[in-house]
Amino acid sequence: MMMETLEFQAEARQLLQLMVHSIYSNKDIFLRELISNASDALDKLRLAKLQDGLEADISDLHIEIEADPEARTLTVRDNGIGMNRDEVIDLIGTIAKSGTAELLSKLKEAKESPELIGQFGVGFYSTFMVADKVTLVTHKAGTEGHGTRWESDGGGTYTIEDAEDAPVGTTITLHLRPKDEDDALFDYAEDWKIREIVKRYSDFISFPIRKGEETLNSQKALWARPRSEVTEEEYHQFYRHISHDWSDPLEIINMKAEGTFEYEALLFIPSRAPHDLFQRDARRGLQLYVKRVFIMDDSKELIPDYLRFVKGVVDAADLSLNISREILQQDRHIQMIRRRLVKKVLSTIKDLMSSNPEKYATFWREFGRAVKEGLLSEPDNHKPILEISSFSSTAGTEPTTLAAYVERMKDGQDEIYYLTGETRSQVENSPHMEAFQAQGYEVLILTDPVDEIWADAVPEFDGKKLRSIARGSVDLKKDDAEPEKEPEGDFAPLLGFLKEKLDEQVKEVRLSHRLTTSAACLVSDADDITPALEKMYRAMGQDGPRVKRILELNPNHPLVSGLRSAHEGNADEASLPDTAELLYGTALLAEGGDLEDPARFAKLLADRLAKTV
Repeated sequence: MMMETLEFQAEARQLLQLMVHSIYSNKDIFLRELISNASDALDKLRLAKLQDGLEADISDLHIEIEADPEARTLTVRDNGIGMNRDEVIDLIGTIAKSGTAELLSKLKEAKESPELIGQFGVGFYSTFMVADKVTLVTHKAGTEGHGTRWESDGGGTYTIEDAEDAPVGTTITLHLRPKDEDDALFDYAEDWKIREIVKRYSDFISFPIRKGEETLNSQKALWARPRSEVTEEEYHQFYRHISHDWSDPLEIINMKAEGTFEYEALLFIPSRAPHDLFQRDARRGLQLYVKRVFIMDDSKELIPDYLRFVKGVVDAADLSLNISREILQQDRHIQMIRRRLVKKVLSTIKDLMSSNPEKYATFWREFGRAVKEGLLSEPDNHKPILEISSFSSTAGTEPTTLAAYVERMKDGQDEIYYLTGETRSQVENSPHMEAFQAQGYEVLILTDPVDEIWADAVPEFDGKKLRSIARGSVDLKKDDAEPEKEPEGDFAPLLGFLKEKLDEQVKEVRLSHRLTTSAACLVSDADDITPALEKMYRAMGQDGPRVKRILELNPNHPLVSGLRSAHEGNADEASLPDTAELLYGTALLAEGGDLEDPARFAKLLADRLAKTV
């Protein structure tokens, strides 16, 4: 096929320009990225032979580095899986990853962000930090005929053509830019610099990295070595290699099981959430090895979805080398490993709460919302998940644990009170809070969307039932100095009138024991779902019958007592139905609800205000 000149995808062109203009101070990472990609290609070839029966020679899988100081070139070559023409265009000519636009905005905002290269899976583009031309020659294993040659100077276009006699694997040649110490651009054709980068970033790669006849890396599996023999920097580099997050991990977890079923695991808790933590198509799961042989990337069977942020490696001794995802889902050994990994991760987080509160605070800020999903998906783990959870509270500005809440409970209190909402301010100012604040009861402030669901699914903690203060009736222990409430009988005619006029909106109208300053509030019945949950289901396309709520009135509020007097004086007064509608609307707005007819409400309010001016 003739040579073609093609344009990069628009966002790829922008990314190339940012790379060419050297926004990264540490340009050494380009070689780490190329070696990491080569290692992945070798893993994929070995896996294709083991699982798919691909005809391939895997007796000497390796990565080779060649430097030519005179020609100013650096070449990284692997004999891995390779690519065909379409894959080259898809993987290099475009960015087939989500989040590219977000990446570009972050790159422009933060000029020192080397971690973003790996985090967004575009490490190949980092070569343009150090090269003014890049040539790639590749041939996919298992295909006959020619390979593919790709070349670009980073200017927005690339050429692609057939490459005759290209060996299986991928060869990338960088035509290096001149050394520029002011721009932290080293001479990457120098032997000492290549050795330094390989030792620092890629020593643990399980395939030999050769320069000439010499192997530059130790190839030691970190998870198989005692922790005392591995430096923190080695762990950090390994974490960056498997996670594509170039910040340091928050915590390192080593595990080793011996006996009837043996496995080793090296897990990492990141120090920050990835941009795609809540995206459905995000990569998640652990790497699975069998007897040091890479089997599967992103194995979701090894870790539950609510711990999807955990990165690491599991190396099993007794699994088949050609085990498939379908078999993994049913394998009892995998299920046993999963249970033990979960138990270890949760216990590690619990230890952080007491041993390093600052680290724990970082963890919960970054991953707490995801962890709480486990309260829905894993009922057997309610207790350990709740023990590591923290929640905002009316007791102060810092999050609290449930155990600490229970310790502070008032004498005679036998329930853990909470209120959900969109923001802390909205919850704190809710009418439902009034009696609880007045009598000094602590209330948990739950503002994550998942809180609406899990709080219903979790019955209790430490023998104390979780109770929404916006549902059911409230009968708080009364202060002796508190005046007696008005008897409901005196308000019965008004309550009946309001129920009749608001029948389409509410299921009941009653006097309130939870209001101290507001005139009215809306309450869900004890067994009904909340409006927020109802709205959430509707957004997911699960339409159901609309749930009516209870309108509670504060008998001591001037508006309510005045309304009672007006109704007693003339039950047929023409303005009373409008007043009822305004009363309901203000209660709905006070809790952050949505009016069915905002224009009508505004007109009623304006007309009523006009009569007072």
